[in-house]
Amino acid sequence: MSETSPAIRLTDLHFSYGKGPKILDVPSLEVKAGEKVFLFGPSGSGKTTLLGVLAGVLGGYSGRVEVLGRDIAKLSGSQRDAFRGSHLGYIFQLFNLIPYLSVMENITLPCRLSAERRGRLNGVSLEQAAHGVAKRLGIDELLTKRVTNLSVGQQQRVAAARSLLGAPELIIADEPTSSLDYDHRERFLELLFESCKAAGATLLFVSHDRSLMHLFDRQLSLPAINKAGT
Repeated sequence: MSETSPAIRLTDLHFSYGKGPKILDVPSLEVKAGEKVFLFGPSGSGKTTLLGVLAGVLGGYSGRVEVLGRDIAKLSGSQRDAFRGSHLGYIFQLFNLIPYLSVMENITLPCRLSAERRGRLNGVSLEQAAHGVAKRLGIDELLTKRVTNLSVGQQQRVAAARSLLGAPELIIADEPTSSLDYDHRERFLELLFESCKAAGATLLFVSHDRSLMHLFDRQLSLPAINKAGT
């Protein structure tokens, strides 16, 4: 991706689940590289669907979806997986942790699968880097535990740590603070913004908590950019 290219560019994006109603109808949307964007909208408006399309998790759309200069539709399934693992940090709303792995193994998984992402650790060992992120999020004493033994809030912090490790160029966060109390939310946001600034990363942050809006460079209402208004 060139320095002048947007991190995200959508053109005439249309998406429906099977023969159901149109969920996304976005004529045009751009997010600049390095921009921090807060995306909000009512339940059912398609926020999670949009993130899935951007991450290459959901296909079957029409229109053009460019992420970090790549046309996602032109990538095979395995190429999309590799691209996502190397360049994107994705905090899923349902966390998507691997239940039979430890906290440490879940956090380090993207870097273990991607040599490119592992190479951004700047000489720090993978375990040291993971421990540092975990400590900032208050889960460093849980690294040897199975994620199935954690509370919902702890699992959310594990998912957050996993997304940040290895300096991804684009972080997509789907309700990443929904299960965090005030103190842990503040720690996470501080680390998130620091990580984005250090890596020059772009952030697309979905949340119902509009009290956070002022922390971002720009705010977008999905109904306003989605002609379908669903």
